[in-house]
Amino acid sequence: MELPNSAENHLGQAIAALATDRFEHALFEWLNRCFEIDNTTMLAYFQNRVPEIMFTHAVERNVHEKLFSDYVPGAYLLDPFHALHVDGAPPGLYRLKDIAPDQFHRNEYYAAYYQRTTLIDEMAYIAYPAEGVSVQICLGRDKTSGQRFSARDIQKAERISPIVCGLIEQRWSGLQSTGDYRSEDLAGHLISALQQQHGVALSPRQAEVAILILRGHSSVSIGLRLGISPQTVKVFRKQLYRRCGISSQAELFSLLMPLLSTTESV
Repeated sequence: MELPNSAENHLGQAIAALATDRFEHALFEWLNRCFEIDNTTMLAYFQNRVPEIMFTHAVERNVHEKLFSDYVPGAYLLDPFHALHVDGAPPGLYRLKDIAPDQFHRNEYYAAYYQRTTLIDEMAYIAYPAEGVSVQICLGRDKTSGQRFSARDIQKAERISPIVCGLIEQRWSGLQSTGDYRSEDLAGHLISALQQQHGVALSPRQAEVAILILRGHSSVSIGLRLGISPQTVKVFRKQLYRRCGISSQAELFSLLMPLLSTTESV
């Protein structure tokens, strides 16, 4: 299968620009010649600090409206694409619909942040240019086009994945990260912050369940991840809500989201 007309020229321009500040835009131009993109976000995830945004492009202003105010400070910790970094997913292309938790579209993170972007489809290339660092090239469709990526778009995106990942490894090999990401550290931060700011004491397991609820996992999914039964998860959820003095996931999100935004553990 041939690439669309002019795609080869734009790929050449991106390669030529690897060592310059024109690279990110050149990479976007090449990808946009391969298949139509409404928006792009290029970012790096690290082990122990907030993400770094390298490039953004969107016609629809809502796509990136909360990127720096909400996502970078803490909301990224709930994002399925950040979970790829945490899990050390193999380099390649991933589509949101394939990696999102089973109740992602019903959780408060989706309602409060993701839905506001007007994104209707998203996929991302992920590669690891340095130890403890993943760089993701996120490509989206939003209300600008109102269309999801087609099967042919996905096929093209998969076919050029080795090229994109190779370019990522070359371009951002100088990024550095230290330490290790551990889910236990995030849970520990929540326990400490909740105690200090609200006088609420959670157990480590209750904090783990809280984080997974906010990410959009059902009781069954949480049970599978933690190695406990769904019924036990429901018990932890009831205990969690009772200790926090709340009765809904929306209240849990409102209580814990500001605490996530203060962590330096990732």
